[in-house]
Amino acid sequence: MDPFFVKGAQLFLSLSILIVLHEFGHFIPARLFKIRVEKFFLFFDVKFALFKKKIGETVYGIGWLPLGGYVKISGMIDESMDKEAMAQEPKPWEFRSKPAWQRLIVMIGGVTVNIILGFFIYIMIIANYGEEYTTADDLKYGFGFSPIMETYGFEQGDKILEVNGEALLDQMDFPHMVMMRDVSQVKVEHADGSTEVLSLPEDIGMKLFKSGEMPGVNAPRTPVKLDSVFSGAEKAGILGTDELISINDVPIEFKTDATYALQKNRDSIATVTVMRDGVARQFEVAIGDDKMVGVGFDFEDKDYVMPRRNKREYGIAESIGRGINYGVDQLVDYAVQFKYVFTSKGASQVGGFGAIAGLFPDQWDWLSFWQTTAFISIILAFMNILPIPALDGGHVMFLLYEMITGRKPSDKFLEYAQMIGFFLLIALVLYANGNDIYRYFFE
Repeated sequence: MDPFFVKGAQLFLSLSILIVLHEFGHFIPARLFKIRVEKFFLFFDVKFALFKKKIGETVYGIGWLPLGGYVKISGMIDESMDKEAMAQEPKPWEFRSKPAWQRLIVMIGGVTVNIILGFFIYIMIIANYGEEYTTADDLKYGFGFSPIMETYGFEQGDKILEVNGEALLDQMDFPHMVMMRDVSQVKVEHADGSTEVLSLPEDIGMKLFKSGEMPGVNAPRTPVKLDSVFSGAEKAGILGTDELISINDVPIEFKTDATYALQKNRDSIATVTVMRDGVARQFEVAIGDDKMVGVGFDFEDKDYVMPRRNKREYGIAESIGRGINYGVDQLVDYAVQFKYVFTSKGASQVGGFGAIAGLFPDQWDWLSFWQTTAFISIILAFMNILPIPALDGGHVMFLLYEMITGRKPSDKFLEYAQMIGFFLLIALVLYANGNDIYRYFFE
C-alpha cells in the first residue's frame, strides 16, 4: 500500500483513540459530580453528523470534520458559544453551579488521561519489548561531528563515555541529549584510545539549531565508497565507477565525512575530487535544494552497516518505573523544544497533520504505532494545558484565578476570551498545515 495511505490510516486511528479517551477524561468526572453532558462527539459535527444516538441525557456521535472532538457540558462556556443557555438562571446540574474545585477536576481530566495513557503505553512497550541500546564498544568507528562541535574539542570518531559525570548506556541517546538536555560535561574516548572531558556551553542546542548543524552529532561513522551518482553530481559529469576522494578538500572515508564537508563549506557549489583511470579529477557540483551533492554510497565494511543494538529486558515492576521515567523525559523534552519554535527558523518548521503523520513509519508496525501514539498523547497533554482560552489550560487558568482571589470572571468576559482563543487556535492550525502544504510542494 502507498506510504501516504499507511501513514494516514495510522494517524486517523491514533487520533481517534486519543480524542475519545481525552474527552472521557472530561466526561467521567462531570458525571461523577452530577453535571449534565449534552454531547460526546468524535470529530466536529458542524451542521450535521455522520452518526449520532442519544443515550440517557447525552447524544453520542461522530462528526465529519476530523479536527478533534468535544463534550458539551451544560452551563459551560465553550466552543459552542451557547449564549441563550448561559443567559438563563443556573441549574443545579450545570457546570457553572458546581464548586470551583469540582470544575477544576473536570477541566484537567482530559490532560490527566493523556498523561496516564502515554505513561501506560510506554510501560507496556517496555514490559513486552524491553529497551534497545548501543554501548561505546558497539560503536566501532565512533561518531561523526559537525564543525561547531569540533570547536569544543570533539573529534571525528569520538565515542561518548559519560555525560555530566554519569555513564552513558545508549550511545544513540547523545544527539538527542545535546539538543534537549542540560549537557555541560562530556567524557569522550578519542579514536586513538585517549580520553578527555569536554565542556559544552549552556546554549549549545540553540547554536546548533540556528547554524543548521543540529544535532551536532552527524551519525555513527560507517566506511563507504562511491556507488552511484544523481542530481548535481551526475550533471557535473561524475561517474558511479569513480573513486570519491574528497568534497571541499575534506577526505571522504566515512559517510559522515560528506555531511561534515557540506557543513564546513556552505557555498552553493561544492568541489568534488574523484580518481578516474588513475588520474585525479575535480568537478564543480551544484548543491541541490536537498543540501546534497548527489552521490550514493555502498558500505566498505559489510559486517558493520549499523551499530549493534542490544536489548535489556524488564520485569513488570521495573517496567512501571522505567515507563513513567521515560514518559516524563518525553514530556520535559517536548516542553524544552519550544525554545526552538519561538525563533524565525523554528516558526517556519511548525507542522500540522502532515508533520504528525510523518512521525509514523511507511509500513504498518504495531510497535512503532504505539510508540508514536504515546508520544502524541504526551504532546496533546502539553498543548491542551497551555493557558490559552479555548484550550483546557485556559479554563484552568480562570478557575485558579477564581480559587485564589475568590472572584469569578464574568460570563461576558469568558465568552470574549473563548472567542479570541478560538480564533487564535484556528489561525495556528491554518498556519501549521499551510507549512505542511508548502513543504510538500516546494521543498
